[in-house]
Amino acid sequence: MSTQLPAWLAQVAFDEQGLIPAIAQDAATGRILMFAWMNQASLSETVATGVAVYWSRSRNKLWRKGESSGHTQHVREIRLDCDNDVILLQVEQHGGIACHTGRESCFYQRLEGQDDQARWVTTDPVLKNPDDIYHS
Repeated sequence: MSTQLPAWLAQVAFDEQGLIPAIAQDAATGRILMFAWMNQASLSETVATGVAVYWSRSRNKLWRKGESSGHTQHVREIRLDCDNDVILLQVEQHGGIACHTGRESCFYQRLEGQDDQARWVTTDPVLKNPDDIYHS
């Protein structure tokens, strides 16, 4: 039984923890939806299934996007940056919600002002109450 990685996977520069940053971008609009981590297993499963799978550092296990919310990400294209150390997933976000807060994007806060007057402003509405998404 061979444990040699496929050539495409061997080119990916995972960090010392075996992880690589992954950015999910809406394939239709170009909006950045979220950031997460991937390892060899999650990237391989993503490629094999066409559905985004990440590595949850807090739970120390594979995180199949949408497994509890139903808001899956179907991958349309995968890109690797010039240093081979960042993955860009262009996805079709099902349900229109990528963030666990019930928003379209995890990047819903914008810095306004400068210096001591700067503050984070929430720019995107909650599309669905997280309590209605994640049933405990």
